[in-house]
Amino acid sequence: MEWTKLFKGFFDSEKIGGLLLLLCTTVSLVLANSGWGETYVHFWHTRVDLSFAGLDLNYSIEQWINDGLMTVFFLLVGLEIERELYAGELSSFSNAILPVVAAIGGMVVPACIHLLFNAGTTMQSGFGIPMATDIAFSLGVLALAGSRVPYSLKIFLTALAIIDDIGAILVIALFYNAGVHGTYLLIAAGILALLFLLSRFRINHLAFYLLPGLVLWYCMMKSGIHSTIAGVLLAFVIPFSGNNETTPSYKLQKALHIPVGYFIVPLFALANTGIILNEGWLSQIVQPNGLGIIAGLVLGKPLGILLFSGTLIKLTKVSLPSNVRWKNLLGAAVLAGIGFTMSIFISNLAFADAETTSYAKAAVLLASLVAATVGLLILFNTKTQKQDKEKQQT
Repeated sequence: MEWTKLFKGFFDSEKIGGLLLLLCTTVSLVLANSGWGETYVHFWHTRVDLSFAGLDLNYSIEQWINDGLMTVFFLLVGLEIERELYAGELSSFSNAILPVVAAIGGMVVPACIHLLFNAGTTMQSGFGIPMATDIAFSLGVLALAGSRVPYSLKIFLTALAIIDDIGAILVIALFYNAGVHGTYLLIAAGILALLFLLSRFRINHLAFYLLPGLVLWYCMMKSGIHSTIAGVLLAFVIPFSGNNETTPSYKLQKALHIPVGYFIVPLFALANTGIILNEGWLSQIVQPNGLGIIAGLVLGKPLGILLFSGTLIKLTKVSLPSNVRWKNLLGAAVLAGIGFTMSIFISNLAFADAETTSYAKAAVLLASLVAATVGLLILFNTKTQKQDKEKQQT
């Protein structure tokens, strides 16, 4: 099937992108805690004014990356969600129900764990941080397990991470906005309606969607709803049709794999993980907010995924993916605790205080490192059903 080729391209780009992500994070942390630390961190806060024709576009380099380039990342996420819903693993109810339920468990339980530590405090706004799974990093680590990982488990984890992204997008839209500006929101809604009509009339030239998409991005940013949501909304009005490689959605998704995976996300890592670890930083991480993030990602993610998956399988006729055992699923569920990109992104939105945000990011990095290490160890020590049968035959 054609969608399988596109999925393979997506998986391969995310896999290599995950390794780049790790490299850029390491470089960023080293530079931030070197003799050039203050200069390095200050660089990302340098303002770049691109204002013209009365439009206010004066932001720091970090803001341009987080609010501008990351919109392209969210556009790719939206296109991937659209493809999965119409022509991929999520297009079939029987295939979609397990990763959907697993993803819900993997979002609800971590959020509850964070609130358990922080409910009623100023830190409770960080509940959304441990809800996210980083597609690039988790698939990059999953790939290190090689042939021990059945293809069906790769699809399961990808589908789960994509659904997770939907949840994170909804959380950002509902809970992390700066108050709604009605005029800009109405203009954004009008642009979306126009683009929807273009799609219905089979207007397939990408320029008719991407140029108004820039205006949509600006209006969303000024409306108080985070600008990156514009990327997701734009994705769903770009025409898509099954396995047709000539559709604008298919072309754009294929074109964005490399720039997003090899440039935008690594640049995001460089700009957002330059955390200066002052003396006593570890004691700050083990405060309730940090503990909520770490426990949510490392324990809450696998617990929620396995609990909800097990309940669904026990109560219905749904079964594990082909050639997957519970221990395989446990390894993937632990890897889902790699929050990274989305968790760091939400950390920027959850707290106004720079110091609190830095410690939240440090907690995300520590939790992601633990989840990656433990998940990989579990996968290295598991066998698939197929491998067990082959051993019995010999």
